[in-house]
Amino acid sequence: TRSEKKIIDIPYPVVRISNKTYKYEKKSSVSDVLYNVPGLFLQNRYGNHDVRISMRGFGSRSNSGIRGVRILLDGIPESEPDGQTRIEGIDFNSIGHIEIVRGNASSLYTNAPGGVINFFNDIEFTESHFVQFNNFSEFGLRENGLKTAIKGDNYKFLLTYQYHNYSGFRAHSEDFWNILNMVYTTNPNPSAKLLITGYFVDGLIRLPGSLTKAEFEKDPYQAARTEVDFDIKRISTKGRIGIRYEQSLDANKDNVFEATGYLAEKYFERTSRGLYRIMNRYVVGGNLKYVNKSEIFGRTNEFVLGGDLFYQRGPIEFYNNIGGKRSDILLGLNDEAIGNSALFFQNTFPLITDKMSLLITGRYEKVYFDQKNQLLQSQNSYRGFEAFTPKFAINYKLSPRIALYASGGLSFDSPAGNELDNYPLSSKPSELLNPDLEPQKSVFFEGGIKGSWLPETKGLLSYLFFEATAYNYIIDDEIVPFEINGEFFFRNSAKTNRFGIELGVETATFFGIGAQLSYSYSDFIYKTYLAEAITFSPQGDIVVTTSDYSNNRVPSVPVHNFVFSLSYEKRLLDNLNSYIKATTIYASSQFTDDANSDEAAGYNIINATAGFDLIFNRFNVLFNFGVTNLLDERYAAFLNINSSSKRFYEAGGPRSFFAGISFGLALP
Repeated sequence: TRSEKKIIDIPYPVVRISNKTYKYEKKSSVSDVLYNVPGLFLQNRYGNHDVRISMRGFGSRSNSGIRGVRILLDGIPESEPDGQTRIEGIDFNSIGHIEIVRGNASSLYTNAPGGVINFFNDIEFTESHFVQFNNFSEFGLRENGLKTAIKGDNYKFLLTYQYHNYSGFRAHSEDFWNILNMVYTTNPNPSAKLLITGYFVDGLIRLPGSLTKAEFEKDPYQAARTEVDFDIKRISTKGRIGIRYEQSLDANKDNVFEATGYLAEKYFERTSRGLYRIMNRYVVGGNLKYVNKSEIFGRTNEFVLGGDLFYQRGPIEFYNNIGGKRSDILLGLNDEAIGNSALFFQNTFPLITDKMSLLITGRYEKVYFDQKNQLLQSQNSYRGFEAFTPKFAINYKLSPRIALYASGGLSFDSPAGNELDNYPLSSKPSELLNPDLEPQKSVFFEGGIKGSWLPETKGLLSYLFFEATAYNYIIDDEIVPFEINGEFFFRNSAKTNRFGIELGVETATFFGIGAQLSYSYSDFIYKTYLAEAITFSPQGDIVVTTSDYSNNRVPSVPVHNFVFSLSYEKRLLDNLNSYIKATTIYASSQFTDDANSDEAAGYNIINATAGFDLIFNRFNVLFNFGVTNLLDERYAAFLNINSSSKRFYEAGGPRSFFAGISFGLALP
């Protein structure tokens, strides 16, 4: 949310996850941390950083990176101005907690029809400490790092470093990363807060590619021949520094002003079949926000007004890819600029004090893409999009800890820069940017109940948290990928209807037993969809036919997704805690393309983890170990949708044992 609120007072689904809930987990990927959030479906490629995050189906179209879900780190966008995100800069050993808003957040954030995930570095510590951590698993995983947290009289400083190296369970799937994170916070005066944050990340991912069904059934862990021959990979170096200043303008904090700014520089090398791209991106962004609380009709009204500005620019170089090496001859040089500016407001008015509130939010934004061919000045392209997205929501408390809520509004999701790559069969093939691709827009409604129960007297349960949500989206011009000769492009698919149900329960007993359950039902249907299908004749000629995909299911989204975890925590000695947990993750079958021509089988994965935390005065040792995919099930964890060559399948990890040991010291 754009202002601090209690979860029970927010009229839509919100989850807050503390790092304590996953301190014994593997923590190598976002899928190790967020797997049990209702409505969130994670498709992990090769076990490394390239994870597809899908929330209510938004993000399922992305074959690289994250789309449709806004990603923040300490409240500062990790997502680029066009909404595309890669999360190499997030180190889960450094994260203190995670906040997740599910459902349409377009009225407050750009390119967020699926929701928002905000990762917060662990700056809420109460004493200075030092941690050295080490994680290992099969297939060559090695993670080593350190965490230093210093608490002064009027400041806190956090510094973390992680080295990650992984050979991968598939051929040609290794990756390695160096990640450095820093956060500094202080109070310049009693009514002000200052935050300075930054990171640097450098690394490489090799991609094994997708397989045909026959290849997958023969050996799901092999690499595709093309990916090996062209050494398909991504090399990334990026850094960011941000600063936020918050000032209360009065003693009661009824008027608060906040300003945030950040700078980033990103360098990418990206290879594909026959093409080697080098991209440099220079980013500047920020936002201003003013929060006012005032009395209206004897009730405290909260009004928020703010603005966002993002700008990114840099050259893109094109070379021939010769066995994974770039050629010496420059084939193309484009200068790319992406801009995004917006104004937003949020108003919360209590219709019944401490009982019922009305939330109204709205956002007007402009997004533009400007590409100039530096070798051919006449070939320049510009695309601009703008929209106003309002949202109305109501929250009604049945009790201080249980609330009903409902909301409705509009969403707007512009194409990302790579989605605007033009292709030979567009209406203007000479343009750099696809002139036919339009933003996807939707109308949505949702309603639900959430709450918690804390017993007044000690009994069996120590707490119970529950939530249930039903939603419906009607999407116009949904953006979906399609493939031509190994290269992916994007088109609009007319109208889609998405109906879903999300259930979540978390509980614990006074005897140390805990349980978590999440279930998502996703009935996503293309209502009207006439698409050009592009194939090749035996002679290699392009064949274009029109296909009717109306009433087909949206691919890469299971109808049923169920996660259940059971844990037990016990203090064995005064200075020794023990922990054990078992988790089952079930996903039903998923279609591989818009034509629904093939279906990936459903799967059920069982994971187990255990650990011990030994404490000696100011020194502690934490040891964790476990196994993923205990039954060694072979399954497709990621679907490369709409592949014209039928290369849809990418395997999930086989059975793998892992272990870790961390040494901590509380500093005086």
